Amino acid sequence: MEPVLHLSIPVADLSTAREFYVDALGCTLGRVREDWLDVWFHGMQLTLQERPDEVLPDDAQGVRHFGVTLDRAELRQTVERLEGSSVRWLKPVATDALLDGKTSAKVQDPSGNVIEFKTYADPSLLLPPG
Repeated sequence: MEPVLHLSIPVADLSTAREFYVDALGCTLGRVREDWLDVWFHGMQLTLQERPDEVLPDDAQGVRHFGVTLDRAELRQTVERLEGSSVRWLKPVATDALLDGKTSAKVQDPSGNVIEFKTYADPSLLLPPG
């Protein structure tokens, strides 16, 4: 079996989180239980746990986030999909020449978890040296 990256995050409301990740982001639904569920986020098993007391307020988020690097076409498709939903944009799509031509955007899920979507003009910059 190939390794599978796994991340578990708290959400305020499981039903609302499911709608966002499955309907707005297009994640595939995995296991579903009473107080948690899995979605497949670009090859990562993302567990959404209904734990409203653990959800951070917006002003406490700081730099905490997770995300995915996509090719340009997939980033464009993801942004278009999100523009058709009621997502909160923290950083609209922009390219930063100082960061090796990184094009990125950041959004918040309904519980305030921050997600970054990005692409690079030169994808080899993402690979480890050697």
